Amino acid sequence: MSESLNPNQNAPLLQKLAARLGTPFWLYDDAEMRRRIADVKALTSAPGLQARYAMKASPSKRILKEMKKNGLWIDAVSANECFRAEQAGFATGSHPPEILYTADVFRGDWQKAILKDGVLPNIGSPGMVGDLAKEGYKGPLALRINVGFGHGHVNACDTGGPSSKHGIWWEDVSGTIAAAKSAGMPIVMLHAHVGSGPKQQELRDNLKRLIGVFAGLSGSFPDLQAISVGGGLPWNYRQPETLDVPALAAILADGQKELSKTAGREIRLEIEPGRYYVASSCTLVTQVTDLKKTRSNEKGTGVEFIMVDAGFTDLVRPAMYGSYHRITIPARVDRPTEPFCVAGPLCESGDVFTRGADEMLEPRALPRAERGDLMCLHDAGAYGYAMSSHYNSLGRAPQVWVEEDGSIFLMSRRETLADLTAVETDEALHV
Repeated sequence: MSESLNPNQNAPLLQKLAARLGTPFWLYDDAEMRRRIADVKALTSAPGLQARYAMKASPSKRILKEMKKNGLWIDAVSANECFRAEQAGFATGSHPPEILYTADVFRGDWQKAILKDGVLPNIGSPGMVGDLAKEGYKGPLALRINVGFGHGHVNACDTGGPSSKHGIWWEDVSGTIAAAKSAGMPIVMLHAHVGSGPKQQELRDNLKRLIGVFAGLSGSFPDLQAISVGGGLPWNYRQPETLDVPALAAILADGQKELSKTAGREIRLEIEPGRYYVASSCTLVTQVTDLKKTRSNEKGTGVEFIMVDAGFTDLVRPAMYGSYHRITIPARVDRPTEPFCVAGPLCESGDVFTRGADEMLEPRALPRAERGDLMCLHDAGAYGYAMSSHYNSLGRAPQVWVEEDGSIFLMSRRETLADLTAVETDEALHV
């Protein structure tokens, strides 16, 4: 949660929401999200620049409408994401392509999104040209290219390079170009995502290098209209910092001019952050249910656990790749800190929020909690609710939106058993 909704100053609000909705729940700060949107709009204020929102980070309708209101476009990674963007008011078609459908594999009702709705496909595997051709598609095409380098926010999330599954390897792209030409699909956009890791300088270095690569390629694409350098605006989960907007904006503006000059015509340069817009705008609020200890023996050192009712069904990132989220206990901020691990209710040993990148327990310096206290897991807006699940038959927690004027809205209710079982049938299949 941002400073504008500082939980240490808003403990009564958290208590009221917990009494009304139960715990856990997600709390979104509209003012904080608008600040991050303003940062990205400042990055792309020069002519020829356009920002998208990588909606996989958090696809709820209220968030999508906030992005639409601010003139952002959408990067979708599934047909259903395309349809959700349409429902939130984003235009279909490719003139301009407000929705970009980026995929390495087509799945679901992708034919409707592309053939009927006219969403621009951004393909990351060579065989996808054949998939489109089989359906009779002869529209414009974007190519996602693996340029041979890149870095995600953790090592498990390589966005480019030999270990990344994303995109068509840059030295092999000529075959895809030929296939697209033969199928009557003009390539109007090139795309890559090299990421940043947690460091801003790494992002700037990667972008300069990537723009240089694309400048060298642009002459091979006579129909080229746009180039996307992906997302990857860094968000430091341990020590949130201010983005150096002027330095990054200058790289983008200069890059757009360089690309246009090389191509001999105006080229639109796009970026598509996801995490940066929403990470800091959301807090997962959970309740402390107990405290308990293990004791040291020949197998290891004992720890003290703060048990809470949120688990990796809600926020999977710590269990998935050891990600760090700041933790506070609003009612106990004046107490001295002690080393605690924070664990959830799931029948899994990995259901611990205080883990390191090596998957080992990392006790956190926290005040001693008491049963019934509310705990905040901060910066949970990116890949929090979006990656939550039904594991252990626990329904997904409700989402709450707080406007700048203090108005509060329920974005989604808590899921019930009826929601979980609604898709179950005894239908006989005759195949």
